[in-house]
Amino acid sequence: MITTELVERVDDDDRVIGLVGRGEAIRRRWLHRVATVVCRDTRGRILVHRRPADADRFPNGVNFMLGGASEPGETYEEAAARELTEELGVRAHPRFVLKFTCAGVISPYWLGLHEAVVTGPVAPDPDEIAWYDWLTEPQLAEVAEDEAFVPDAREAYHRWAAPRRGGPAPAGPTG
Repeated sequence: MITTELVERVDDDDRVIGLVGRGEAIRRRWLHRVATVVCRDTRGRILVHRRPADADRFPNGVNFMLGGASEPGETYEEAAARELTEELGVRAHPRFVLKFTCAGVISPYWLGLHEAVVTGPVAPDPDEIAWYDWLTEPQLAEVAEDEAFVPDAREAYHRWAAPRRGGPAPAGPTG
């Protein structure tokens, strides 16, 4: 039996309009919520991963965030913690960093970006993560400009990294 993944359709101010299937939200380019986590190890390095070649979205794409669509009724933080457990096998309390409307290659969405420090071993879900490594921020800056880096992740990276480099976050809707 095929089940439809439900998401909350939201407006330009991130207020819930109603429940819709995620596929329909993507097809109709309706805003919905996506929660992501940037993971650091105890040395401050950032987890970067490559998606499997057979992934539905962004096959072989490289990313510095883990995450996915928020389930109905979940806060961004709850969704980020759930996704971290599902994709990396880690339990943590992600800290909210920023939120913005991501143009999205597939469809636009509100993206809530969080950070978490991972102190123990990881157990990546092979359906989500084909390869991973821990990179320094300068190494990540290089990788973020590579053509294999997921375009949506690149947009998020520039917003996330701007304050670290002494500049303002790029203009655009934020929450």
